Amino acid sequence: MQKLSFLMVVIAIVLLIFLPAIADNGFVRVITLDDDIINPVTSEYISQAIADSGKEGAECLIIQLDTPGGLLASTRTIVKELLNANIPVVVYVAPSGARAGSAGVFITLAANVAAMAPSTNIGAAHPVELGGESEGWREAIKELEEKMRQMERRQKEEKPKEERPEDQPKEEPPEEEKEPSTGTTMGDKVLKDTVAWTRGIARVRGRNEEWAVKAVTESLSITETEALEKNVIDLVCKDIPELLDKIDGREVELPTGMVTLETKGARIEYREMTARQKILKTISNPNIAYILMMLGFFGLLFEVTHTGAIFPGVAGAICLIIAFYSFQTLPVNYAGLLLIILAIILFIAEAKVTSYGLLTIGGLISMTLGSIMLIDSPYEFLRVSNAVIFPVVFSTAAIVVFLVTLIIRAHSRKSVVGEEGLVGLIGTAETDIAPEGKVFVHGEIWNARSTNPINRGSRVKVVTVDGMTVVVETASES
Repeated sequence: MQKLSFLMVVIAIVLLIFLPAIADNGFVRVITLDDDIINPVTSEYISQAIADSGKEGAECLIIQLDTPGGLLASTRTIVKELLNANIPVVVYVAPSGARAGSAGVFITLAANVAAMAPSTNIGAAHPVELGGESEGWREAIKELEEKMRQMERRQKEEKPKEERPEDQPKEEPPEEEKEPSTGTTMGDKVLKDTVAWTRGIARVRGRNEEWAVKAVTESLSITETEALEKNVIDLVCKDIPELLDKIDGREVELPTGMVTLETKGARIEYREMTARQKILKTISNPNIAYILMMLGFFGLLFEVTHTGAIFPGVAGAICLIIAFYSFQTLPVNYAGLLLIILAIILFIAEAKVTSYGLLTIGGLISMTLGSIMLIDSPYEFLRVSNAVIFPVVFSTAAIVVFLVTLIIRAHSRKSVVGEEGLVGLIGTAETDIAPEGKVFVHGEIWNARSTNPINRGSRVKVVTVDGMTVVVETASES
């Protein structure tokens, strides 16, 4: 009895010592974007992580970021989620060698706490929109840069004057400044709106507004040390445990009020993308989307040239649907897409008419130009690689030549045999014939008719030809 009492006392002491520590140690949620393009899939991933982390009571959400950039529309969605999150969000540009390029700049600026690992960089926040970028964008940015320089010079030259306004000499009104133009009304709106939006994000989070705007207009890029000095980020940390130690006790502002972070010793919980998100992320790659589109076209081409094959047509249609879904997340140039469609039409025409290869050559030229033009973006990560384009074009040439050769051979056989040539040939019943069905004779499938029922798989002999239908009987009857 005394031993039992002693044991209970020991257990009680242990619980008193460790329970508070266990209760105080919460957890932080970590999600990782590892060289991922910012698109609707990553936007959904981040939005879902913010919502789930808030519901599950995480101390904060850490987004470990390494991105070359992405689409402006998806970036806006992410920034909106960050600014209105009910949980502190920390953006950590890591590991060493990572970057927060283009869209990554806006995401980093919008975080409650922004941190970077050693040997990382941030910047070059030029907007990328669906539909690609024209020369007008670059000209507009140059004009906007010059306009900002003029405004800065004018502010330095102006001095406060003590005279009354009516006593001041009238100055000649400045020449009307031409607003930056991208060449399209929508482009102008997007550019100006992005600059104002960037300034607003930096102001809300108390970061360097001037640098944030120049990251858009001049595509500035800086290292983690410079970012810390310029008040672009809050911390430089070598890893997540050090980050948790440094942000412990920091106050951040949420829509619901001020919150103090308690992250020291917190449990780290990693959350990966769902299987669905991983699949969508994969097919959103420009190279994968392009390959799927070409496979889809090949399937339809095979179906047209070999009517009744069914499987190539179905598989091709599925590939095309998936490819066009992917194109919704990419800056597609529709002129390039139309050139590729024209190429497929020319290939089909080659199978129907005799052009001695001219239609095939035209199709290959159209496909090559269309493939190069398909994704219109100044960024390599949003374009289809030449290492993918040229093998696909050469493979297409080989496939088209092969299919056309088969068709020419089939037509040649028809002209030699003729209707009379079919009489007496032995074939196989492809279906039950009662009284009509299909038979396979001389390498072709024919509609067939018989006075007597014939089972599928039976050997048949052609008795006569009636238009596009052959009259057959079982081979044993002859």
